[in-house]
Amino acid sequence: MKTQISPLRFSQLLSSTPRGARLARLLTVQQLDAWGWPPACTVSESAALVVAELTANAVTHGRAQGRGFRLTLTVQASDADTLRVEVTDARGDRAPRPRTTAPEPVAESGRGLLLVEALTVSWGWEPWPPSGKTVWARLPLS
Repeated sequence: MKTQISPLRFSQLLSSTPRGARLARLLTVQQLDAWGWPPACTVSESAALVVAELTANAVTHGRAQGRGFRLTLTVQASDADTLRVEVTDARGDRAPRPRTTAPEPVAESGRGLLLVEALTVSWGWEPWPPSGKTVWARLPLS
């Protein structure tokens, strides 16, 4: 008999507000701590930054009246060297567009996806029927 190892998985629906985005970051750090990555480690700090950026984008660009966003964290048994972060929002018509040039030094925004790209192995997005999207990122666990 082959033993099957279950993935580590956490998923939570949150309000599409700045408070919901902040809570997503805090829940990420708490969940990673429960899985064995303490708050002060590189994995937890990087995941918190990626979640902060993706949820801020969901709240700013993916918000639809009366709809929240979903945060999902997964470590698959088959891919135990990465953490997959997913943020699903209601606006599939607003795909993330990474910058092709650096923002002005005094610009107040425009660096989020650059940070995500720098901290992750890969990232992207996919439609979430009927009208939403999921932005995902894979972070190294070592």
